[in-house]
Amino acid sequence: MAIWPEERTAAAGDLDTVDMTVNVGPQHPATHGVFRMVLTVDGERVVGCEPYIGYLHRGLEKLTENADYRQAMGWWDRTDYLAGMCCEGAYVMAVERLAGIEAPERAEYIRALMMELSRINSHFMFLGAFGADVGSFGTSFTYAWRERERIYDLFEEVAGDRMFPTYFRIGGVTMDLPANFERRCREVLASIRQGLEDLDGLLTGNEVFVERCRGLTPVTPEWAIARGVTGPMLRATGLAWDIRKAEPYGVYPKLDFDIPTGRQGDVFDRFHVRLAECYQSARMVEQCLEAMPGGRVLAPKLPKTLRINEGELYFPTEGTKGEYGVYLMARGGTQPYRAKLRSPSFCNLSALRELVVGTYVADAIVILGSLDIVLGEVDK
Repeated sequence: MAIWPEERTAAAGDLDTVDMTVNVGPQHPATHGVFRMVLTVDGERVVGCEPYIGYLHRGLEKLTENADYRQAMGWWDRTDYLAGMCCEGAYVMAVERLAGIEAPERAEYIRALMMELSRINSHFMFLGAFGADVGSFGTSFTYAWRERERIYDLFEEVAGDRMFPTYFRIGGVTMDLPANFERRCREVLASIRQGLEDLDGLLTGNEVFVERCRGLTPVTPEWAIARGVTGPMLRATGLAWDIRKAEPYGVYPKLDFDIPTGRQGDVFDRFHVRLAECYQSARMVEQCLEAMPGGRVLAPKLPKTLRINEGELYFPTEGTKGEYGVYLMARGGTQPYRAKLRSPSFCNLSALRELVVGTYVADAIVILGSLDIVLGEVDK
């Protein structure tokens, strides 16, 4: 017999709510690579988050330990593949310090110049993707890609390759700059500044973008330090910590630049710090062009086979995502006994669960985007 609606009664438990699981990734545009996070949601509110990594593990450290010091070069620029020369620089400078090799001054200036262009290139990727993460800002990708292509063209003219140049060498760089490099570089810098202004006007000047980001997951310097967070995410909290100034290497002590910081460490500050860093990197590139000395680009009398007897060191650098540190241990021979990468994206990503829980599902995507992770560097 049918029961009329007004005669029905709710059984015990019928009106209880249950949490739902939402799987994001590993193949999803919002995860910026093969990364997966499983969100537990109560309605629109995130009450749990489990990140899963390891989909892009390629064995960087063991490959390095089973190759001689020069052969390992090709794997390091595939970690943070958006800024390969920053990764190359960290590795070659660590080997040089361990082996007691000094690169020529011209090579050091070339390295700093290329690393800062790589930083701009990486930050452009963030700025373009982040606009899309926040929603309906696909134009940011167009602006960012336009400038990244120009930087890649310049890399190709210098090193013969765009994304994985393997241009740095232990003792210097593989070849000198082209004759027209200064003119071409200044042209690219002018375009970079125009691109930054376009992105600044498109994003910072948009009320919806600012409202989505301002006040979202603010963190303190103490909170960030306790979780190993470094780079733009740490500086967004207001702490002016930059390894290029705190523990300077290469020619950075000779360069004049400021450390952009935020006010409350929220999503907007993380965005704005990276935008401001691009201007500072462009400023450093100009200084390198003006102070570029003549001379060799590779140290003379380098051994054909590099052998390091005994020693170990940890060499930190300011990567595009934070502290990109290389640990090497030598026990004789032509191969490192132990190689270890301190991956800034891995450490920053470890804070994701705490940042996401308590926010809305739509905000979780924005928060993940604000971390600016690169999975090649996370998984190694």
